[in-house]
Amino acid sequence: MNGLGTDGGGSTHNTVSSTHNTVSGDAVIVGPLLMAQHIEGIQLPPPPPDVPPSQGPMPSRVFVNRTKELADLRDAALSLAAGPGPGVVLVVGVGGVGKTQLVAQAVRRELHERFPDGQLYVDLADHRRDGAVDLAAVLGEFLRALRVHKDYVPGGLAERTALFRSVAATLRLLVKVDNVQHAPEVRALVPPQGLLVATGRRVLPSLLMDGAVLIDVAPLDGAAGTELVRRWHADADEGTAADVVRLCAGHPLALRAALEWLAARPQLTLDDVVRDLTAGRYGTGDDGVREAMGMAMGAVGGTGEGGVGEAVDSVLDSVVAGVSGHTRHLYDLLGVLPGTTATADLLTAVGATGVDEGLGELLSCRLAVLVESSDRPRRYRLHDVVRAHARLRARALPEERRRAVLRLVVDFYADAAAHGDALVLGDRFRIQPPPVRPLSELAARGTLFTDRADALEWLDAERVNFRAVIRVAADEGWYEEVWRLCESLWALYHSRKHLADCVESGLRGIEAAQHQARPDVEIRMRNQVARAAYELGDLDRAESQLDAAADLLGLAGDPRLSGVVQESRGLIALARGRSEESPGAARERAEEARQLFERALAANRAVPDPHGIVVQSYNVAQALVAGERWADALGVLDEAAETARTTGDEPMLPRIDLVRAHAFAGLGALDRAVAAAGAAADAAAGLKQFAKLDQALELLTALADRAEDRPLRAACEEKLGALRRTMGLRPPAAPTA
Repeated sequence: MNGLGTDGGGSTHNTVSSTHNTVSGDAVIVGPLLMAQHIEGIQLPPPPPDVPPSQGPMPSRVFVNRTKELADLRDAALSLAAGPGPGVVLVVGVGGVGKTQLVAQAVRRELHERFPDGQLYVDLADHRRDGAVDLAAVLGEFLRALRVHKDYVPGGLAERTALFRSVAATLRLLVKVDNVQHAPEVRALVPPQGLLVATGRRVLPSLLMDGAVLIDVAPLDGAAGTELVRRWHADADEGTAADVVRLCAGHPLALRAALEWLAARPQLTLDDVVRDLTAGRYGTGDDGVREAMGMAMGAVGGTGEGGVGEAVDSVLDSVVAGVSGHTRHLYDLLGVLPGTTATADLLTAVGATGVDEGLGELLSCRLAVLVESSDRPRRYRLHDVVRAHARLRARALPEERRRAVLRLVVDFYADAAAHGDALVLGDRFRIQPPPVRPLSELAARGTLFTDRADALEWLDAERVNFRAVIRVAADEGWYEEVWRLCESLWALYHSRKHLADCVESGLRGIEAAQHQARPDVEIRMRNQVARAAYELGDLDRAESQLDAAADLLGLAGDPRLSGVVQESRGLIALARGRSEESPGAARERAEEARQLFERALAANRAVPDPHGIVVQSYNVAQALVAGERWADALGVLDEAAETARTTGDEPMLPRIDLVRAHAFAGLGALDRAVAAAGAAADAAAGLKQFAKLDQALELLTALADRAEDRPLRAACEEKLGALRRTMGLRPPAAPTA
């Protein structure tokens, strides 16, 4: 939240040098033609580069056999692409058998030409939480990849689904989805005019009933596997190569790992690999653990018999045993980490040495891969089959060692999130003190992030890891770190609208606060959950959280906590008022909201918190406008604007002017309403508050229509269309008054 508000006002105060219209007191009213010219002159940001997204793993240069599967995939894709509407292809096989690589090869060879508007990719394993996928987060990433500005990405799943379908309605898109487990996960991501290719480990009958085409990918047979081995080792004896294929059960991942390991040891031969795998030389030393690994790998492979899994297990045991000591230590640390990706900064923080060399060795052995990311640090992950192996190895570590590593992970993320929060939301009200460890100490070299934009990208890139870290901290009983993380991550969850994450983490934060007997923290956590539920449209859930928080206010000393609860209650009352059919009932809701915002305002004045005073005054004025008390609202807004200018709180000024424009319009003073909306548009453009600029232009269009000001309406419509095109949306339909 900013101050006590979360209206998005921000706390980074920018000075804007632009022409302002004065609309309080003796208003200076710009004539209709001049106002139209002024709107035409508002500078919009340049549109993003018109480059189609090209996401997903890169194809390997060495790829053998799969001739039938490639042909089947090509024929299915081309047939579906030629038909009406979207198409779905389901590629099924055991883990690590090469499904993703098969799709990458098909795209490189032929399919990319059929989908000129881009390729989107997601691995659903990164978004799965307790068996369910956060589809809203996936669609948010897709929309951003399609150049929809973050300010235009809505919070709820239904709204994101609708926007994705609208933006992609005329695009020929290829959507690639890995690790699908359930048919609804696929249906939600199908592009309206393109093709979705999903990979998974089992057939989904309901998807086939919808018309999806099934491609089955089996392990390589002896001939194909031998060809692959001899591609890597041209001088390999055919019989020896066949033995390697047999010992690896034709599993491409196991073959690749074994041959990459050998390539790094020129003193050894393929016969050495066969001998070592046959002898099981690199076992774990614990038959029980080895048996558990074999069973788990079989389950991961999905064969039902464990044959492929046991072969992969043996190969991975051999490869890991043959790497250097610090690389093996690094591998074991990766098995302990609760998330899915890691950076060199994190690995250094948890005690790894020779991190760069170790990561390089893991990459060369194909045990780890680089992950695409929009932020600066390089991110690494283990293939999910390898990750299962690493995590089973980690179970053999002494409990105190494993727990010590997890504690270092949690501390790293708690401090990093706090620094990120400070950069993103600035000087807002927080319960936790600033972290003792400076930001520079968290990075192996340089810093994790340098400014607000960097910090937000880093937090977003770590979102899946944060979820896992909060769960681990809760399970281990590190309750202070749980709520610290939850409080800091409001900067991410609210800015990027990861509302499901906010609810999940907030509920854990509530439990942590109760364990620590911290009513102040519990109030804060319940308010965050309530705000996320409010933005998701679940007003009943939001109110129940606020009721529980209100019961604790007598135990909390800081008046700002009362303010945040009253503000949230006021926003819910306004939302309920908008849905009331009776004008009288709507006015009653508006009056209820006004009283709640007045209490929040009083709480901010008691501190005092200047930004909170501005935000709550603005909220009071919104409630007055909703209650049709136009003149009263103008007085509150004039005072709020003066405080904002005095304290350098420029980001609130466009919001204040928007409400002022509605108040003037309610009084019938259309010229002043136009001037106020114009001032809001001007300031919002200067501050790059594009969502507020959009609102101002929409309001100006409606006001111009009421005033029968055709030049102004035409100017606003043209500017609004240009803005939405720049923001990644299609031009809007003509607004009505």
